[in-house]
Amino acid sequence: MRTRNQHARRRGGHAAAAFVAIASLVLAGLTALFATGSATAAPAAGSYSLSNAGSGLCLEVPGAGTSDGVQLGQRSCNGAANQTWQLRTSGAGYTLAAAHSAKCAGVRGASTSAGKAVEQQSCSGGASQVWTLAQVSGSTYQVVNANGGKCLNVKDSSTAAGALVQQNSCDSVTSKGWTFTAGGSTPTDPPTDPPTDPPTDPGSPPAWPTAGSSQAVTSTMKVSGTYDGGLKGCYGSGDLGSDGQDEDQPALIELADGATLQNVILGSPAADGVHCLGACTLKNVWWEDVGEDAATFLGSSSSLVRTIDGGGAKLADDKVFQHNGGGTLIIKNFQVRDFGKLYRSCGNCSTQYCRHVQVQNVWVTAPGDGLVGINPNYGDTARLSGVTAYDDGDRDIDICTTYKGVTSGEPSKTGTGPDSTNCLYATSDITYVD
Repeated sequence: MRTRNQHARRRGGHAAAAFVAIASLVLAGLTALFATGSATAAPAAGSYSLSNAGSGLCLEVPGAGTSDGVQLGQRSCNGAANQTWQLRTSGAGYTLAAAHSAKCAGVRGASTSAGKAVEQQSCSGGASQVWTLAQVSGSTYQVVNANGGKCLNVKDSSTAAGALVQQNSCDSVTSKGWTFTAGGSTPTDPPTDPPTDPPTDPGSPPAWPTAGSSQAVTSTMKVSGTYDGGLKGCYGSGDLGSDGQDEDQPALIELADGATLQNVILGSPAADGVHCLGACTLKNVWWEDVGEDAATFLGSSSSLVRTIDGGGAKLADDKVFQHNGGGTLIIKNFQVRDFGKLYRSCGNCSTQYCRHVQVQNVWVTAPGDGLVGINPNYGDTARLSGVTAYDDGDRDIDICTTYKGVTSGEPSKTGTGPDSTNCLYATSDITYVD
């Protein structure tokens, strides 16, 4: 998205004096309103991390992007350059420049309205890039935009990693406080991406099972705890009797938070497959003909971990696994044939999250478009190991594709192949059998 900062540069002594006077009044008023302890000097110019008082997560440029227009977010503090901010005096306030890009935190479009994105911009010295600090307590401050008097805030006061940052009217809500730590911070939270299992030689894929018997499912099966199907088949009927690409189809099976589904063969039609509402495990589950998606993963928490262990899917016109919620999805010991994408981090969900996927010891048979698709602008990562690809002599299957995710419209493709930040694998992790 192209952005344009429209601002008037200060011209002459009178304009400069007026700006200083207004900013000073804003700072004085907010300090009196929100300070809970004795006043101390504002931070000196220098390098800082800013951790949110509501979530404990650090202000960052997602994906360490260097382009103008990247909306700021929050993530577990790690001391990286994209979480380190250069605090520099500017008139009666400060600018905040990201150490990795040297670009400034500013309000999109120089807006004075609540709810407008705070993003990375080329530094210009305009009022929408100038911030004053109103002390809450100790080294915690509200960060107030000099252009509209609005506070730096995490959207919806979210405590989730990957949540985006905007400006909102200043009040006592905790998510509008930011703690300044000199020199950047060190990690205090466990990583949201669990360690990858050691790679193994996957050998040949297991034989595709045949259902001993099958039953029609006319309304969504809701599973809590563990459901073991004994390798019996099930297929949709009635309202579930579609194998098309309708986005609004109901699920054949719905898994409650913490549920396990195992030893099930889903026949055709399969409607919208399996919906996982939180943490879940799918073990030895087979899709004979994927409908809209084989499985969709929901839930907003960044700590959610879902595991697909064993099984397989074939005849997927589009996606096999659709990741709409937050957290991590682990796909291991799985086979896929004749498919669009094995995994896709949602490209245009109205609420976006940081998502992680691990693909371990899988067998992939062409034709297929791609294994994983992720959105680095929201902090997504993909780790791949032990991938064996069959019948892909022309290397048509993209292993890892990156997109610029959006909350409306269509995402744009930004690249393919391994890198050091988001698509984490080496060429030796992929074996081709032609």
